[in-house]
Amino acid sequence: MERRRLIGIILLIISAFTGTIAFRLATPAIAFYTRDVLKASMFAVSLVSMSFVLARAFSSVLGGLVLERGKKLVYLGAIAMMGNALAVHLYPLTSNWLQVVGIKLLNGFLNGLSWPMAQFVIAVATPGEIRARVTAVYFFFGSIASLLGNYVYAYTVKLGLAGQMWIASAFFVLTGLIMLLSYYLLYDEITPKRKKTPDGERPSLNPKRVLTIASLMAVIVAFTSGEITYVYVSEALRISKERTAVLLGWTGFLSSLLSYFVSWAADVRSEAKMVKLTSMMAAVSPILAAIKTAPTVFFGIFLALFAFQSFRPISRKVLASYHRSSLAIGGVNAVQNLSTFIGGMLFGVAYSLGEIHSLLTLNLALLAFLPFSIGLILEGARLKS
Repeated sequence: MERRRLIGIILLIISAFTGTIAFRLATPAIAFYTRDVLKASMFAVSLVSMSFVLARAFSSVLGGLVLERGKKLVYLGAIAMMGNALAVHLYPLTSNWLQVVGIKLLNGFLNGLSWPMAQFVIAVATPGEIRARVTAVYFFFGSIASLLGNYVYAYTVKLGLAGQMWIASAFFVLTGLIMLLSYYLLYDEITPKRKKTPDGERPSLNPKRVLTIASLMAVIVAFTSGEITYVYVSEALRISKERTAVLLGWTGFLSSLLSYFVSWAADVRSEAKMVKLTSMMAAVSPILAAIKTAPTVFFGIFLALFAFQSFRPISRKVLASYHRSSLAIGGVNAVQNLSTFIGGMLFGVAYSLGEIHSLLTLNLALLAFLPFSIGLILEGARLKS
């Protein structure tokens, strides 16, 4: 790769690091503020988490459509990222969980414009033969930041929500500036829409099937996304908020680190086989996490994150080959976010069902994902290797 393109890609990878630190610091801070200070129910905490992904689903598609109107609009994604810096300062001013939901909707809308555009740019700017691996490195740097962001939360608890939001705000601004520079350097590589020709680049897997698998997987692993995960782990295992954040940070980091090898196998061997593998792991994850012991809960969360983080770069690689790549990548983000919303709300509603006590204690909210797990296994099996 020429130097200009290489620097642009490296900057986008750095933006995944700085942006995720901001997001991951804010997530547990808002989760425990909503649960402990505002005295919200678990259903309300689910609404807080899922309002974010619902808004992000809508704006992901909007971002893809906007980008097809002209590639200069890619800079809008960087500006939206900086908009988060202002939005997070509203959280300490809230007095009930409904106000938190409103701000989360704003955050979700801004993130839906910014992150899918960054994923699209890094996918189309990277040569096809290494695309899955480079995209995996992009997500991996986000996971390193997720781990550090959880540590930042743990060590800044005494600052209170307002102090923590100042730290998050600074990282959001920095991320937006890095994105602006990266898009300037990669501008010539950005092709949101290509003519569909018989001899053009084509997806290696059926895009519709990829979207179906993405949807089912996102429903199932929704229990690992956002505020609900922190509250569930802390309450199910009766551990402190700080320890919960650190343990979840390490779980996410290790799952992302190992996911690189799945991306490597997708690049050099078979994308279909790796999608089948990730589908199986995601399908069994909520069943393991439903067993209320520390090893099974964390192993279930690990499998869910490992599967999802392994599948993401493969799906972006496949869809970057589609002739309307910006809309396709925005679409898969939208599908995953909408499905995460459904899964999160299912978890929140089913949480009141309680538990089954026999030889093991099982959480019924997580067992409610079993029909989706079966569907995911069947869809994965239908892929042609």
